[in-house]
Amino acid sequence: MFFPFCCGPHQAAYPDYKQYKLKRLKAIRDFLEARLAATNAEIETVERQMSVSESSEAA
Repeated sequence: MFFPFCCGPHQAAYPDYKQYKLKRLKAIRDFLEARLAATNAEIETVERQMSVSESSEAA
């Protein structure tokens, strides 16, 4: 994964750089939150499938 804040705007003032870095970090956080939500949904699906499979085997 490429982290865009490593090559920030050239010759920018320090506050501008901090704003740029904050924006990039929030974008990364949003990306990771989406990936985490998808992973949690997949875990839930597999657990549900396992419980259905176990209940059908017990019957």
